[in-house]
Amino acid sequence: MPKIVGIRFKPVSKIYYFDPAGFDDLEAGDYVIVETTRGREAGEVAMAPKEVPEDEVVSKLKGIIRRAEPWDLVQMEHYHRLEPQALEICRKKVAEYGLSMKIIKAEYNFDGSHLIFYFVAEKRIDFRELVRDLAQTFKTKIELKQVGVRDEVKLVGGLGPCGRLLCCVSFLGEFTPVSIKMAKQQDLPLSPAEVSGLCGRLLCCLTYENEYYAEAKKKLPRIGARVNTPYGPGKVTGVNVLKETVSVQLESEVTVEIPAKK
Repeated sequence: MPKIVGIRFKPVSKIYYFDPAGFDDLEAGDYVIVETTRGREAGEVAMAPKEVPEDEVVSKLKGIIRRAEPWDLVQMEHYHRLEPQALEICRKKVAEYGLSMKIIKAEYNFDGSHLIFYFVAEKRIDFRELVRDLAQTFKTKIELKQVGVRDEVKLVGGLGPCGRLLCCVSFLGEFTPVSIKMAKQQDLPLSPAEVSGLCGRLLCCLTYENEYYAEAKKKLPRIGARVNTPYGPGKVTGVNVLKETVSVQLESEVTVEIPAKK
């Protein structure tokens, strides 16, 4: 069976898989230098080398160039400290060119040979002149990358309506599809203010308990169903999935809450 190693290039981000040939002793937390579509990058081992079935490797994996040396990590920290300054310079130049774009983050690769500026914009922007100017200013390869609202919030950070650090910042490596059906499944208010996050999209946490609610509701009577209770027959008017109880309106128009039969 083939072996893979999982590499992460940013904290709380997607894990990419590489061929660990020649580096089978890598452990989680080690840093390595690999070739990516953006050039050479330093990444952290998030998953130690392991064997996987053949069908899980859908394409040829790139190998690891070398282990990261102490100097690589020193450079990486140095350029990381320069990112806020680069961000401010880029924002000033965007204003000078009068471009309708919002620069939200600057990101160097480990050796400073590549600098990415992430931005959001409502329409297509011609930033060719800006890129040339930035390349002359920073003396390195420049890339401007447009991101969506979810990625913007992940890059900037913040607190969710629960008062805790955003899930996408603290532990969610990738975004998963979220639908309004999940909010309905969990009997949540459908007001956008109630089920939307800082990005304006549906809350990622709607996915966490959705499977439980779906399975639990299969065992409970539907609202409107006629049921028999110790107090007589009635109609189900409400279901509490967590308590596993149902509210039943009796023929006397009195509503009682009783445990659901399993």
